[in-house]
Amino acid sequence: MTAHKNLVIIPTYNEKENIEAIIKAVFSQPIRFETLIIDDGSPDGTASIVKDLQKEFPDRLHMVERAGKLGLGTAYITGFKWALERDYDFIFEMDADFSHDPKDLNQLYQACVDKGADLAIGSRYKSGVNVVNWPMGRVLMSYFASIYVRLVTGMKIMDTTAGFKCYRRKVLETIKLDKVKLIGYGFQIEMKFSTWKYGFKVVEVPIIFTDRKQGTSKMSGGIFNEALWGVIKMKISSFFKKYEV
Repeated sequence: MTAHKNLVIIPTYNEKENIEAIIKAVFSQPIRFETLIIDDGSPDGTASIVKDLQKEFPDRLHMVERAGKLGLGTAYITGFKWALERDYDFIFEMDADFSHDPKDLNQLYQACVDKGADLAIGSRYKSGVNVVNWPMGRVLMSYFASIYVRLVTGMKIMDTTAGFKCYRRKVLETIKLDKVKLIGYGFQIEMKFSTWKYGFKVVEVPIIFTDRKQGTSKMSGGIFNEALWGVIKMKISSFFKKYEV
């Protein structure tokens, strides 16, 4: 048991095949995690499954229901604000589809507690390319996107688009969440960039990423384009911004 308050934020849209299993897998870890589901009006009944589970885990399972698909970034920002209002110490981002192994939550937590990380990243590219079941085209797109982001931003982070992370509370208190511009996968890049620019300590933890077995991917070309051009705009605007903690 730990004295820290830990919250795992999981955005969902049509995840009925995965949601019960992922919640129970998070709760079965040796470290105590609470979970906040941000459901974007899933027509498949994901939210109903969560409500049933809340009877079993009334103190650990929370949910915010939104009216429709409003974007990954806005889902996480909603979750971050919810977590800050309730005094959580460590706030995690995680997918619902088991592409992120719930056991690795413990590693991210330890990176913050033992190694002093302010942001711990579950990294697919820290030690080679650790991706299972992805088509080669998507692996290459993701890998070279990270190289592109490193070149544009100057960050030394190997997996710049990773969505499996643990933030120390003070990072989310420092970043002006209402000013975050990118809402798709670019959101993940922008949050890392802001964390890095503010001088917080970033640690990458090697993980194995496994593509979803159930449900459908939410990745699209529009999401990728937003990240591509958004990174350049983000870098340019950073020249006119003060990063003071």
